[in-house]
Amino acid sequence: MSLKRKLFGAAASVAGVAIAGTAVGVARRRKVIARRGAGDATPFGSLRSRPITVIAEDGVPLHVEVDECPDSELTVVFVHGYALNLDCWHFQRAAYRGLVRTVFYDQRSHGRSGRSTDGHATIEQLARDLHQVLDEVVGEGPVVLVGHSMGGMSIVALAEEAPELFGDRVVGLALVSTTAGGLDPHRMVAPFVPSGLGSMIGLRTIATLARGHRAVDGVRRLTRPLATVVTDQFAFGDAVPAGYIEFVDEMLSATPFEVIAEFFPSFGTLDKFETVQALGDVPVSVICGTDDRLTSIGHSRKLQSRIPGSRLLECAGAGHMVILERHEQVNAELDQLLAAAGERVDQR
Repeated sequence: MSLKRKLFGAAASVAGVAIAGTAVGVARRRKVIARRGAGDATPFGSLRSRPITVIAEDGVPLHVEVDECPDSELTVVFVHGYALNLDCWHFQRAAYRGLVRTVFYDQRSHGRSGRSTDGHATIEQLARDLHQVLDEVVGEGPVVLVGHSMGGMSIVALAEEAPELFGDRVVGLALVSTTAGGLDPHRMVAPFVPSGLGSMIGLRTIATLARGHRAVDGVRRLTRPLATVVTDQFAFGDAVPAGYIEFVDEMLSATPFEVIAEFFPSFGTLDKFETVQALGDVPVSVICGTDDRLTSIGHSRKLQSRIPGSRLLECAGAGHMVILERHEQVNAELDQLLAAAGERVDQR
């Protein structure tokens, strides 16, 4: 190997970039760099592709969108969080279009997907939905899973229900602003309830409010100016552009309180930290903002400590919506993850 190639390889290693010094690797990295900032000039919610409907095992239609990339052997599936929809991945979708095949879908009862059947608004059911999406949209090819908040919990639940997928079809994971258990569910619903109820939220209170969910939604509409302030407080850590806050608030406001109430019990019973220990067979990135008020940084630190070989990115000062607030940092970490996953695929 020439001295020039050695120096180039050392520089790439120092930069933390998984490039073997080949022309293909350099070209791929140049494309990644060129796409930085791609979402800044694109209106939120405007990134679309032809919709696909996947029918869940209980008959619920799931809205799926795929950004194809003919040259990509790898597929990346993005799984959104509680009371959001697939549009929350705006900056990631903009950055990876044309670089890798990506799949986005609305979780059941969220966004454009159908409402859940009775008794199926659970983290375990979300895992089965994800499995259905993998089977029908991804196929047998290698896949990286990226989950935010409840989406990360869905991935962990899938690892419990179908461990054979991980290390075979699933070749990389990103767990963003999430946990595998020990969550205070009151935190999760704080941004979604009328002012003054945050301190008294519990299972009985949520159940009572759910019976009058239309009235609760009416109050939420009347208090939208206050809701925007609450969204800013709970979703973000630092000062972010007003458009970010309005975008998140629109997604939250579009989620009926009845849906919020249906999923609420699942957060208190989540206990899957034993499961995550087996995820170390593939590259794993754990990402969180240090000022996350919903799934605090302690959860991510615990996840990283339980997953052998995993990486932890702590975004200083960022809140729960770190995928928006620190999208450049998040995307840079995802770049590293995809490079590591790609190497794993190449070595097969």
